[in-house]
Amino acid sequence: MLWAAAEAAVTFGAVVLLLVVHQLWWSNRQAGQGAERQVQALERRWEREAPGTDPAPAPEETDQEPAVGPGPADGTRPGSGPALPRRDQAYAVLRIPSLGVVAPVAEGVAKRGVLDKGYVGHYPRTAQPGRPGNFAVAGHRNTHGEPFRRIDRLRPGDTVEIETRDAVHVYAVDKVLTKTLPGDTGVIGSVPRSAVRPAAGYGAAGHYLTMTTCTPEFSSKYRLVVWGRLASTRPR
Repeated sequence: MLWAAAEAAVTFGAVVLLLVVHQLWWSNRQAGQGAERQVQALERRWEREAPGTDPAPAPEETDQEPAVGPGPADGTRPGSGPALPRRDQAYAVLRIPSLGVVAPVAEGVAKRGVLDKGYVGHYPRTAQPGRPGNFAVAGHRNTHGEPFRRIDRLRPGDTVEIETRDAVHVYAVDKVLTKTLPGDTGVIGSVPRSAVRPAAGYGAAGHYLTMTTCTPEFSSKYRLVVWGRLASTRPR
């Protein structure tokens, strides 16, 4: 009986160890490689596109059919206006030079369709890159590519680049909120201001960037927020 219990305990421990290895190493490796391929796919497509065209977003490098969000089939706004990215569709590249981060940006913050693939997710109904308002994004801090692993190291003046088909928008890091609650939606408002810590944030309209991730590491109890302001925009 004791021998059987010992064997069961060893087996259980081995299974747990394998799960930890898969979560911390293999998921990172898979997601990181997939995100890198998606960045390359976007860049190749942008190079092929003729100036002045307005094609559909670049396809994901996946075996699944691209996900299509609600709205017109061509992805345009009702009535008129520029094309919008579809749900889960990668359409931009985020770079943080000081951290060596390069990651695709996709529409939406679904775990399976976006974040767990190593992508940075754009919060729906927040501004698009370079536009007035708040371009708000989320990313994993640990596992699944962990693009936002080290954003706690960012300091005022560090830059974050958002590259789209037509332009590169450079944001300068301005403020950091080290801890807030997951439900603090004020941090991604058009004028970002924490509803939990009202002294943190802004009081006037502008061109903002918000990056959110979990904190502390290996926990989802709180959120870390990094804010920036648009510093420049240049054609790609």
